[in-house]
Amino acid sequence: MGVIMQQSTLKELSTVLGISVSTVSRALKDHPDIADSTKRKVKELAEALEYEPNNNAVQLRTRQSNVLGILVPSVDNFFYDSFIAAVEEEARLHGYSLLIMQSRDQLQIEMANLQLFRKRMIMGLFVSISTEIEDMTPFRKLREMDVPIVFFDRVPEAEGYNKVCQADNTAAAIAANAIIEKKKKRVLGLFGHPHLSITKMRCASFKETFASQSPDTIIDIDYPESIVESRRVALEALKEKGKYDVVFCMGDLILIGVMYAIHELNLRVPEDIGVISISNGLIPTLYKPKITYVETSGFKLGKLAFSQMLSCLANNTTPREVTLDAVLVPGGSL
Repeated sequence: MGVIMQQSTLKELSTVLGISVSTVSRALKDHPDIADSTKRKVKELAEALEYEPNNNAVQLRTRQSNVLGILVPSVDNFFYDSFIAAVEEEARLHGYSLLIMQSRDQLQIEMANLQLFRKRMIMGLFVSISTEIEDMTPFRKLREMDVPIVFFDRVPEAEGYNKVCQADNTAAAIAANAIIEKKKKRVLGLFGHPHLSITKMRCASFKETFASQSPDTIIDIDYPESIVESRRVALEALKEKGKYDVVFCMGDLILIGVMYAIHELNLRVPEDIGVISISNGLIPTLYKPKITYVETSGFKLGKLAFSQMLSCLANNTTPREVTLDAVLVPGGSL
């Protein structure tokens, strides 16, 4: 029969060495009042007995876990994946660990995740909200626990929160101007969930740019929320050849669905239909010709968000909204 090894405790270490529990604890923490010889003996025994500190107890005493939370709608998304990679890189450099969870764009899952974050006593939280969130009470509860929150990408419309955003107005306007420069007059604009602030801002800026710069342009707007839905919308909209001369995609998932439809309909890009997208940068390079896109980098946004989190953790409590500039990356699709 096998022997089950129990994790050693401070008391066991103190009994073996014949010193107090407090001395053992301070020796493990390299306290200057403890002799080097004692520190060495304590650490050697701790290693031999595979001692590990009780992190839960430490957290209860200090209210500090050195764990930062990230809550995103989905982790199988290149934008969020690159955001997480940037935050993880910075967190490791600054001595933090990450707890990453996804809401799947469902309010019930989002609420359960927030409750878990509270129980884990995270030090800070990065959030891209779900499409279903309306009540900010769960986030206010975290703030009341002095847990700083940095919202990114999908941010709430409510004031008084730290937000790190893409230049949503600018990104959509850049795309609209690129379309106008190519003298496209029949535009299909495909945006995301209509209730999200990011969608509202991009759609408003897109339409305003045409209204001021090319008022005779015909613009039809739809709001597919997934690859499957954008493929369906594009198949229906583009089956009549010549009805549109360009499609604008608000994000990578919409772009993928649109490109599926274009290939199924045997349309040529850009001869039969032009395409432009707002993108994190990878997906547009996978097509031939490469898709012209307005870059909104998840990696750069992650770096910016972490910088803001550090500011919050340093007791800078004034909420700020920080914006990452957008830039046009020409391809051959217009």
